[in-house]
Amino acid sequence: METTIALPTRPTRKFVPEKLVIDSWDKIKSLFDNLVERDLKSVDELEKWMLDRSELEAVLEEDIAWRYIKMNIDTTDKELGERFTFWIKEISPKMAPYSHKLNVKLVKSPFLKNLDTEKYRIYLRSVNKQIEIFREENIPLFTEMEAKQQEYGAISAKMSVEVDGKKLTMQKAAQLLKDTNRNKREEVFHKISKRRLQDEKALDDLFDELIALRQKIAKNADFDNYRDYMFAAMGRFDYTPEDCFDFHDAIEKEIVPIISSFEQKRKDKLRNNNYKPWDTAVDVNGLPPLKPFEGGEQLTDLSIECFNRLRPYFGECLSTMKAMKHLDLESKNGKAPGGFMYPLYEIGVPFIYMNAVGSQRDLVTMVHEGGHAVHSFLSRDLEMTEFKSTPSEVAELASMSMELLTMDNWDVFYEDEKELKRAKLEQLEKALETLPWVAAIDKFQHWIYTTKHTAQQRKEKWLAISAELGNQIIDWSGNENAHANLWQRQLHLYEVPFYYIEYGMAQLGAIAMWRSYKQLGEQGLDNYMEALKLGYTKSISEIYETAGIKFNFSADYVKELANFIKEELTKLD
Repeated sequence: METTIALPTRPTRKFVPEKLVIDSWDKIKSLFDNLVERDLKSVDELEKWMLDRSELEAVLEEDIAWRYIKMNIDTTDKELGERFTFWIKEISPKMAPYSHKLNVKLVKSPFLKNLDTEKYRIYLRSVNKQIEIFREENIPLFTEMEAKQQEYGAISAKMSVEVDGKKLTMQKAAQLLKDTNRNKREEVFHKISKRRLQDEKALDDLFDELIALRQKIAKNADFDNYRDYMFAAMGRFDYTPEDCFDFHDAIEKEIVPIISSFEQKRKDKLRNNNYKPWDTAVDVNGLPPLKPFEGGEQLTDLSIECFNRLRPYFGECLSTMKAMKHLDLESKNGKAPGGFMYPLYEIGVPFIYMNAVGSQRDLVTMVHEGGHAVHSFLSRDLEMTEFKSTPSEVAELASMSMELLTMDNWDVFYEDEKELKRAKLEQLEKALETLPWVAAIDKFQHWIYTTKHTAQQRKEKWLAISAELGNQIIDWSGNENAHANLWQRQLHLYEVPFYYIEYGMAQLGAIAMWRSYKQLGEQGLDNYMEALKLGYTKSISEIYETAGIKFNFSADYVKELANFIKEELTKLD
């Protein structure tokens, strides 16, 4: 029996015109002027002013969201690219000084002391930090940086290789690295590497330009380097760079040896004299790649069923997105790489973007982004837009937990018990394998922005970090250049600097969340949902505590969670 979903509609606007079309700055300038100039005579008027500002922010953020989504879906459509660029060049720079004025107006209001202290505690903490780091001279630099960051996607989207007479996207070609024919894998690996290396200099030059811009922004704001600036800009109130170093060390000490044991087992089973980079994805028992679905439509429907089984509310979230066409899942030529969930704060129904090719990795990406989507639904009714904008350490907890929480329902994708077991084993191993890569990328970023260096020195540093945190079993001889440039595949370094260690912190949280679910059952899921409903109205530590877990990345805690995963692997082996 089918259930009818009441599709959400955009709430009636109370401040922004209902039919606003943003095709010039003049269309929205008067709204900002109204907020700046409005005379506030009571705490009620202050809160009404805050809600009006929040509504404007939701409208504007949803507008830029759609421009970004559509541009990524088809990078060949010049008009879509121009619409996004228009916003970056013509709207964003003009908004920045107004945002600063509004922040100052808020904190200087005599009625601020009458606001509910607990309700606005986290929000006001962020506002004060934004005021502290704001510099007028950085506005054009942000515009330049945002435009330049998009060049990475454009360069990557043009990459393709020809295999057996067929032109393949890099995502589809990467699937062939799971082929049981070793010669075929080697051929594909070299084609992918050769194509990536064609753009090695272009990506190096782009990165050099981005580093220079970012360091200039930091200096303008009176910071020694961009790393320290970003810790302030990202509102990292709950941990320091030193905590990150402890995380790197804990992963090197506790996780890298476990991963090395996984890889050594793989090498032994493959019975090759050496273990090459094209041997890391193939099934060691000679089985073909897992194929959990065919096409985007089946991925959608099976994901809905999977979520329904875990908790009907989760399935309803995905069903709503399907009905509203807020999903674009399949890989195709001209589509920018990667996958993301983009929140749409006004309508309250997010958008999931992917490059699915039918792999097990795609299944995981879908439930991951689905976790983000559930988070967006759970926090959609919070009063202010800023309350819904959660820090990544929390956002990624929502998504990475869902990867593990859904595992017992993956039989909707796999009727064959052996294939289901393979998928679960792969997921649990990857839950740990993620951690050294995250630590390596984060450690690399700390060095990049605190050390003057050349492109060549950058490659040498990456190799040094890889020797500590990378795969210790792979033989890269003959492919040293591909190894030295491996970091160029990480979109975050180019487009969202310093947004990466959150994945590691959240992965530890996700393992703890799954352990809690296995111990507490439905109560564990209730805790998960209660934590996500908080949005960003509590600190990261308080949100993790509500979920029934710890925000902790000490060596002892890392070891405890790693041992839990090893126990679960033993049950499946």
